[in-house]
Amino acid sequence: MITCCKAGVEVLTSPLLETPHGFSTRLGGVSAGIFASLNLGHRRGDDPDNVRENYRRFCAATGTDVRGIVMTNQVHGDVVKVVTGADVKPDLLAPTPFEADGLATNVPGVTLCIFSADCIPILLFDPVKRAVAAVHAGWRGTAAAIAAAAAETMAREYGSDRLDIRAAIGPGIGPCCFETDGDVPAAMETALGSLAAPFMTRTGAGERWRVDLKAINAAILERSGLSGGHIDVSRDCTCCQHDRFWSHRFTKGERGSQAAVIMLARP
Repeated sequence: MITCCKAGVEVLTSPLLETPHGFSTRLGGVSAGIFASLNLGHRRGDDPDNVRENYRRFCAATGTDVRGIVMTNQVHGDVVKVVTGADVKPDLLAPTPFEADGLATNVPGVTLCIFSADCIPILLFDPVKRAVAAVHAGWRGTAAAIAAAAAETMAREYGSDRLDIRAAIGPGIGPCCFETDGDVPAAMETALGSLAAPFMTRTGAGERWRVDLKAINAAILERSGLSGGHIDVSRDCTCCQHDRFWSHRFTKGERGSQAAVIMLARP
């Protein structure tokens, strides 16, 4: 994962995804107070004009089209919605009419946008069939294997060969900070069998668990048919680096949001 700064906006990109894309940080925007400074959460109470300017800056930094954004109401599920130009928001802050935690398209100029603030953002790109997807994977979405659902959607809808798909797993909470009770490991084991076991460890006291959601999502993508060499994983923990990223856990919910965007370039 590469970190760069364009016009004061810090973004992360992956060399595997040779199409306009990026993962935001909280740096380089105009919002104030608990939203300072690059808040991209449009329903968290921030000044609408600040949110619009933050999107203008972020999309300019990533080379994506702010006029072509498709968003979704995220509900921690496993639904991946296929979208086209008809789903582009008429206004950036207009209500979103559907619920899903993943988006996929093969339409150039459509900017897929998902949100996170500890959950795991994942972007996928097929350079052969020319298709992209964006996924929000909290622990529930991870257990539901939404990353694999995105790859399956690309294969079904666009004829993608999973060996051609590239994936970038962006900044999210790491096992250093994601300490949980036994319900999360139990859900992972029930849904994923032994796949997740190597990435969940008991704490010293033995009553709590540390879970590596990024590693589990990478394993899910490999099991679904992607090449391990085609999966890029950010090392950044949003909770550890709460001065650089939005962290729901650290702020106890008083926060803005990161966004991850991806777009097929127009011919």
